Amino acid sequence: MYIVAIAWIYVVFMMAITETSVVAGIMTFLLYGVLPVTIIVYVMGSGRRKRKRYAREMQRREELQKSQEVAASTERPPEA
Repeated sequence: MYIVAIAWIYVVFMMAITETSVVAGIMTFLLYGVLPVTIIVYVMGSGRRKRKRYAREMQRREELQKSQEVAASTERPPEA
């Protein structure tokens, strides 16, 4: 995934350095290169972020369940 982004940034950089003015080159690089690549990388990484969030949630649930089990096993039975 990142190799395509790097290649696109390279192509846009080459386009930007052939512009007639510095301002046009900077705008070309930002608007044709950096902005679209950041959006695409963010969207393509959404699945990974969801999986990491789900894994953290499951780990927290397991830790909570273990702590509840330990707390339940250490309680004393009521005396009669």
